[in-house]
Amino acid sequence: MPVTQSPFDANNIASDDAILRSDVRKLGDLLGQSLVRQEGQALLDLVESVRKAVREGGGIELLEKLSVEDSVQLVRAFSTYFHLANVAEQVHRARVLAQSRAAGGSWLSRAIDKIEAAYKAQTPGHEFTHQQLEAWISELMVRPVFTAHPTEAARRSILNKLGEVAKLLDQDLDPRQNERLAETVDLLWQTDELRLDRPEPLDEAMNALYYLDDLARNTVPEVLNDFARELKRLDIDLPVQARPLTFGTWIGGDRDGNPNITAQVTEDAVILQVGHAIRTTIAAMDQLRQMLSVSTRIVGATSELSASVEKDLKKIPEFEERFLRLNQQEPYRLKATAIVHRLAFTRNRHAAGAPHVPGRDYANSAELIADLTLMRDSLFAHRGELIATGLLERTIRSVAAFGLTHATLDIREHSDAHHNLLKQVLPSGYIELSHSEKFPVLIKELGSSAPFATAALDAAGKKTFDTFKAINDLIQRFGPEVIETYIVSMTKGADDLIAATVIGKAAGLVDLDKKVAKIGFAPLLETVAELRSAGEILEKLLSDPTYRSLVKLRGDVQEVMLGYSDSNKDPGSETRS
Repeated sequence: MPVTQSPFDANNIASDDAILRSDVRKLGDLLGQSLVRQEGQALLDLVESVRKAVREGGGIELLEKLSVEDSVQLVRAFSTYFHLANVAEQVHRARVLAQSRAAGGSWLSRAIDKIEAAYKAQTPGHEFTHQQLEAWISELMVRPVFTAHPTEAARRSILNKLGEVAKLLDQDLDPRQNERLAETVDLLWQTDELRLDRPEPLDEAMNALYYLDDLARNTVPEVLNDFARELKRLDIDLPVQARPLTFGTWIGGDRDGNPNITAQVTEDAVILQVGHAIRTTIAAMDQLRQMLSVSTRIVGATSELSASVEKDLKKIPEFEERFLRLNQQEPYRLKATAIVHRLAFTRNRHAAGAPHVPGRDYANSAELIADLTLMRDSLFAHRGELIATGLLERTIRSVAAFGLTHATLDIREHSDAHHNLLKQVLPSGYIELSHSEKFPVLIKELGSSAPFATAALDAAGKKTFDTFKAINDLIQRFGPEVIETYIVSMTKGADDLIAATVIGKAAGLVDLDKKVAKIGFAPLLETVAELRSAGEILEKLLSDPTYRSLVKLRGDVQEVMLGYSDSNKDPGSETRS
């Protein structure tokens, strides 16, 4: 039954932009038509009645008379509408930002404008040199971190369909747009927005991968390419392997208050994440393989690239005969095909827990970047500058940002868990000691070459120790980028952080005699008292020669995390009391 007018009113949208209103109206009309197709005219009439009643300041009596089934359908109808309206507004914002960039430059270009202006307007006594500017840029590191909030996480099925709506709205000239939008709206209506059960940690990891995959495919390559281009205005070349932007995650590693996060869950989350990262990279390489049709019948290639391809062919007998026949004079395609094979072998190795085979799979992302850089250098040497700085360079920068792990996993655990373990392996009376009394005991243990015994640990202690062993195993399997930081929540004294390093030593993550520090340790200061004593805590840590030697092994960088959730609650309750 056709709908003459949608009850979903575009005039409720805050913006008065005509295109936005048109998009919202279009989606509202399509939703109205979908409701009639799916549920009948009665639901659409109910939506219209409720909308009018609420706008007139009433509606309570009408809502009170609804059955549970009608209430659910009504809520779903309005919820779906607001989902669609939000998508239309996001698409509109993207258009406005694109127009703004075209007219006045992006936020990156405006930032560079300010740096350039400041450089030119230096006053005597406050100068900074071009070398200093280069050094500052080289040390730039931005790392957004994904955390798990299962009560707020939308299902991937819903996100995918809303993403499809956004893509279709951008295809204004496609005569089939309305038809495909209607199909997607029907699918959206028939998809249950609610999960059947509380999401497990791996469900949360899958949800984060939706965003990481999209960032790797679409956003990050362009952002980093724009950044490199803007820096050239300052006469600064951003190395193609530079990592000014990386990503982190707590999903699968944040065990503070979550008993479901075990060592096995952490391992499974990493394997899942790495598998997705490799699949995304393979897709990028397939695109690159299609593009790089450069033929040696027309232009040459470096001897290094040719030798690398020859080595690949020897190491990878599975190389398809068809590619060898069709691409025999296209070394870049052959190299890209070899990279796809090696990525697939890497994924299979990780899934099976098998050892690395040099030349067959990749030990780390550095080897992959080296292969890609070899192709880039060859293009530069043979009149392929524009090709090298196009899709290939964007691919290299994206691989540098995401690596073969997608995101670096942080591990977080409550300080009490570490002390609970240590009271079982250190001399009796340890747990009764004050923070200041525990510190020298733990420092001595950290500097000792003798590991403590773990055979008699209780279940909680074993779970904590298994986490440290899992970290060591994961770093050995996936490289140092997979996990870099162990966060100690509710750090109240310097001893709370040292307790974690002592357990790390027993698990093989720290060995000061052999100058090994596979991860760094970060205190999480969460309450007002700890925030106020942060300087004292750090002074005690960094002035101790034993702990200072561990920090030196981590590049002389001490990460400190300031909590906002509990610290906000703490002063609030303090004010009220």
